[in-house]
Amino acid sequence: MSRMLLSRILNTAAVFLLLLAGTGIMSARAQAQAPDAQIRALLEQRDASIKALLGPKGSEVAAAKKDELRGVVNGFLDFGEMAKAALGPHWTELTAEQKTHFVEVFSDIVRSQSLANLDPYRAAVTYKSITVNGGAADVKTSTVIDDVPVVVSYKLVQKADTWVATDIILDEVSTVEGYSRSFRTMIRKRGFDTLMERLEKRRDDMTTD
Repeated sequence: MSRMLLSRILNTAAVFLLLLAGTGIMSARAQAQAPDAQIRALLEQRDASIKALLGPKGSEVAAAKKDELRGVVNGFLDFGEMAKAALGPHWTELTAEQKTHFVEVFSDIVRSQSLANLDPYRAAVTYKSITVNGGAADVKTSTVIDDVPVVVSYKLVQKADTWVATDIILDEVSTVEGYSRSFRTMIRKRGFDTLMERLEKRRDDMTTD
């Protein structure tokens, strides 16, 4: 996997993240609702939180608010489950230390990339359907990014008293599957250590940009 391909995948994933806001914490009122209503309340709460932090279009976001914004956006993602799914069968081959380090680097990259473009955060979101099956849910929404209609779906799981995302699908393209194809190819051709070297370099480059 070339650095250009890895960068493209990570940048594409950032578009998914730009549609997320909120900490994943439900209010007492939302917890009392039916599961589908809980999820919608959570999504709407996130949307309101992000827009409040951003301010009107064209306005600058203060550094302190960017840190808060980054926390709000990424608080909705279950990085552990996403990382595990992205590695597929290779996950069980890793030591506990390797798993922890992989999740750490993976989440650092996503967090760093999540504020690369602030404009899509301001896009209006339409909720098309919310389907709940026990502790899992599928949410389908639509929005417009750069004048292009986009369908965004979420795979959610319930943890404690909230819901978190384990995958985000943009126009039927899965974030996790995109990572999985690239990561598995790299591991198969050059090994897990090489994958980690590439990811660590990507993280370092993003930190120094």
